[in-house]
This record gives sequence, structure tokens and C-alpha cells, in this order.
Amino acid sequence: MIPFSLLDLAPVPDGSDTATALRNTLDLARHAEDWGYRRYWLAEHHNMPGIASAATAVVIGAVAAATKTMRVGAGGIMLPNHSPLTVAEAFGTLATLYPDRIDLGLGRAPGTDMATARALRRNLDAPDRFPDDVVELLTYFEEPTADQRIRAIPGAGTRVPIWILGSSLYGAQLAAHLGLPYAFASHFAPAALDEALAIYRETFRPSIFLEKPHFMLAMNIFAAASDEEGRYLQTSMQQAFAYLRRGRPGLLPRPVERIEDVLDPAEIAQVSHALACSAAGSPDTVRSQVIALIERTRPDEVIVTGQIHDHAARLRSFEIAADIFGSLPG
Repeated sequence: MIPFSLLDLAPVPDGSDTATALRNTLDLARHAEDWGYRRYWLAEHHNMPGIASAATAVVIGAVAAATKTMRVGAGGIMLPNHSPLTVAEAFGTLATLYPDRIDLGLGRAPGTDMATARALRRNLDAPDRFPDDVVELLTYFEEPTADQRIRAIPGAGTRVPIWILGSSLYGAQLAAHLGLPYAFASHFAPAALDEALAIYRETFRPSIFLEKPHFMLAMNIFAAASDEEGRYLQTSMQQAFAYLRRGRPGLLPRPVERIEDVLDPAEIAQVSHALACSAAGSPDTVRSQVIALIERTRPDEVIVTGQIHDHAARLRSFEIAADIFGSLPG
């Protein structure tokens, strides 16, 4: 069985609020643990009305407290928004409270628009320090040396596993160079998937963290009783993606019977390309689409997501996904 995990953006549906969204996240996490998901990751996004996981480490702590054995982590923390030391302290604290259950995925983008990035006190004029910041962060999680002046407390010695996240060749090259696991954002930016995966596998250098490449594939799943219902559920994410591209992010839209009624042909084409790594429909349809993507990329793990407006339908979709992955050969 291929390991399968879940990425939750803590969606805030139209007609709901952030308090309900966070309660739904805790509810989904408890179910996900029962269904056999290996990891439960949350992502850092800011100034997004439809996403309630901006304070990612705080939500991770709540999910870890609400579950017992499942790994919980960030998919990811946008490292340019933070100093490596503060990230090490936050995740070192989580790892101390929940030993051997915390993951840390790192992204290079700000996770928001430029105005919000400035409000986060990010120095937009500074040179790209992402590789150096990753290396600095790695050192904070190792056992400190005798002459090490700055330590993460808590954090030192926790060896929190770090993943590199990416949607381009840059992340693949960095993950390979540092010998770290790599997760590709194919669920919303699949264009460079095959090339990035080839670079990661071909140039990987074994490290103290990892002996061989370890690749996680991300995909969207919208599973339901029928193909029609699955495609209906998918229209919420299609709309949300299009509105984000318009510069008008909002609450997660209600699904519609015909996406053609709310998006123009050019937007539909753009959204279809961006969300190409998706499976939508009945269990049999989703299963065949999942198998095709796995056979193409041969991932070591799969992480699934899916922005679905109705919480009960969202639960059912991830339950169906767990049944499918649980039945696949390793």
C-alpha cells in the first residue's frame, strides 16, 4: 500500500465562518486518523478570506492535540515570512509536546500578495536567502555543538523532519542537493511536475536525513456516489481558483451545476490546466484516475486535498479516497 496523507487548507465556505472552519478541521483530522492517513498537513496563507490556517503552527498544535498517532505538520511554512530561529522554536515546541509526530514542509513563496507580504514585515528587496535559511533551520534541530551561541529552545535535538515544497525546478534542485524529501505542488501547479521529478531523482545526494529520494505527489480528489456529484463538488475549487486569479479571493464558493455559467471559456481552460492533477467522480472513476497518475509519477507517497463546500461531502470524499488508497498495492 502506498502511504497516503491529507492536506487541509481549513476552508471557510460561503455562508460559514472561521470558527466553524477550524472546528471542521479538527473533525476531519480525527476521521482522517481513523481512515489511515499517515500525515495531516496544513498550509500557511495570509489575507485569504477562504482559508483559516494562517497561524499554521497554532492549528497544527490543535490538530495534534485532537489526534493520537497521525503525523501532523506544515505543507507548508513559507520560510521567507519568518526567521529560521522562530520557526525552529515553534516547531521544536510542537515536537517536544508531540514527540515523533511533527513534520515541517518549507516553501519559498510568501503565500500571499505583495501588500500582505509587506505587512508580514518581509523585506521584499533582500536577496533570496531561502537555501541559507533552510540550512540554518536544519542546524537548529540537531544536537547543539559546545560553541554554538544561538540555540532553539525548545527545538535543539528534536530533529523535526524537514521537507522541501515546490512547484518549479528550483525546489527539486535544492531538495536533491540537501538530501531532503520533496513534495511537489502538482495539485495547483502541475506544469513542471515531470521535469522537476526527474531532476530530483537524478541529482539526489544522500544525506544524514535521507539515503535515497523520497517524493510526495499532491493531487485533488472530489469523490462522491456518482460522476455527476463528484464533478459538482469540484466546481467550488474551480471557482475559488479562478477568482484568486482575478485578484478577488473570497470564501469558498458554493458548487454550481454548470461551471460554464460562472466562468468564461478562457478561465475554464486556465483552471483545467492548473488543476489537471485531480480526480473527480464516483469511486470507480476516481480510482482509475488515481492509478493513472501514480503509474506516471511513481511517488513514494501521495498527499490529497480538495476544497469542498459542504463539510459532510468533504468527509465522504476523503473517506472514499482512503478506501481507494488503502486497496492499492504498494
